[in-house]
Amino acid sequence: MKIRTVEYSGTLAKPGGEFPDTLPQIALLGRSNVGKSSLINTLLRRTRSKLAHVSATPGKTKTINFFLVNERFFLVDLPGYGYARAPEHMRNSWLELIDWYLRESDCLKGLVHLTDARRKPTKHDLEMASYLSKLGIPAVAVLTKMDKLKKSQCPPAVERACEELGFDEDQVVPFSSKTGVGRKALLEALDDLLTEAE
Repeated sequence: MKIRTVEYSGTLAKPGGEFPDTLPQIALLGRSNVGKSSLINTLLRRTRSKLAHVSATPGKTKTINFFLVNERFFLVDLPGYGYARAPEHMRNSWLELIDWYLRESDCLKGLVHLTDARRKPTKHDLEMASYLSKLGIPAVAVLTKMDKLKKSQCPPAVERACEELGFDEDQVVPFSSKTGVGRKALLEALDDLLTEAE
């Protein structure tokens, strides 16, 4: 897949709101500060005029944001989960919004679950992986920040993701927003998800 056009198409701030539902959707989710915004900007080739705001502070994405890609599908940026310093009521509201969207979107055709390649999946990562598997929506796993690992550490990171998150090896994409590693593979994975849904 080549990225030809990208357009910001709206935000969903609370359950029950309206959101684009005319085309297939692929949603990105991961814990706070996993590198989701950086991935979106790298994936969509928006490194100068950024689509997704990148922050060093976790928990900045509090809404669901929709980006129309190639006039073919919506890439959906979900709020991060598991930010311990956020007030409990705020964490709960983010999870409620994520849960509502995942259950209510008839156009959702695929999920991309982001985890940090440098670390073992957290309790929240494992809980989310279990929840996503129960939904039965096709998914791929992306290991972010691969540039932080030595070459010898990469295969064990992929193996760990397979074992602990329940993905097959061909469903795991090592990715670096800094170097661009994995961009082509992730675009191909998104294309496969869309093709399977057609």
